Amino acid sequence: MVKLVALGVVLLVMVQAGPAPAQNLEGTLKKVKDSGTLTLGYRESSPPFSFLGADKRPIGYSIDLCLQVAAAVEKRVGLSNLKLNWVPVTPEGRIQAVAQGTVDIECGSTTASLSRQEQVDFSLQTFVDGGSLLTMASTNLRGVADLGGKKIAVAPGTTTEKSLAEFLKAEFINAQVVPVKDHAEGLAALQGGKVEAYASDRGILVGLALTAGGDPKRFSIGNLAFSYEPYGLMLRRNDAAFRLTVNRALAELYRTGKIAPIYGRWFGAFGEPSMALQAMYKLNGLPE
Repeated sequence: MVKLVALGVVLLVMVQAGPAPAQNLEGTLKKVKDSGTLTLGYRESSPPFSFLGADKRPIGYSIDLCLQVAAAVEKRVGLSNLKLNWVPVTPEGRIQAVAQGTVDIECGSTTASLSRQEQVDFSLQTFVDGGSLLTMASTNLRGVADLGGKKIAVAPGTTTEKSLAEFLKAEFINAQVVPVKDHAEGLAALQGGKVEAYASDRGILVGLALTAGGDPKRFSIGNLAFSYEPYGLMLRRNDAAFRLTVNRALAELYRTGKIAPIYGRWFGAFGEPSMALQAMYKLNGLPE
């Protein structure tokens, strides 16, 4: 009898206590829960990763990834009507925008480097690319040696700027590097004859050529890659819970193959993903 009474008391306590409370939210997840808003940074002219569409809304490969992340965040914080606040960022100001909390996540074409991780964190990789040069086909630049004395535009604050300088120095090429505000200004300088080449990541250069209007064959992309550019979504440092939510969303896309239609939407015209990109998807499709 004593044992039965004791068991009954234990069961009564368990019923009254109910299920264990969910883990409290913190950091960015708490901020999003309290405000009902996720603030996303985007680039206005970085096609096909992040740029403004015809309706002046951000679109692109990285934007699609961030929409998947936003859905995961909405579910994680228990909201049914999460508001997305899109904020434009520049190459020079994007890291500070994340570090200072102006945006919660940056959805662009940012290379994850060790030096940048002194200021921000990065998600799992989202793309693999390399630096190259966009020229007008009529310029007829056949090789590296032809760059001597030429003007090459590049956006300051990018990894391309540093990699280009190192490449020109290593190849003993005396070219004039011309700083431009962003990809749009670099493309305009190239089309206007102010420079002979614009330096950026190959995927971005292809996107610029395809969205410039007119015949894309007017442009040529150099058969060289002078850098390794692994992209990631930028997040604030030391926010493990938010980073895990972001990485879960990306890993699920890679693991299940749902990344394929997203890639196809923005890069399908260029063929299948490169071997490096396919390997990146495989390696980052982490299991639960």
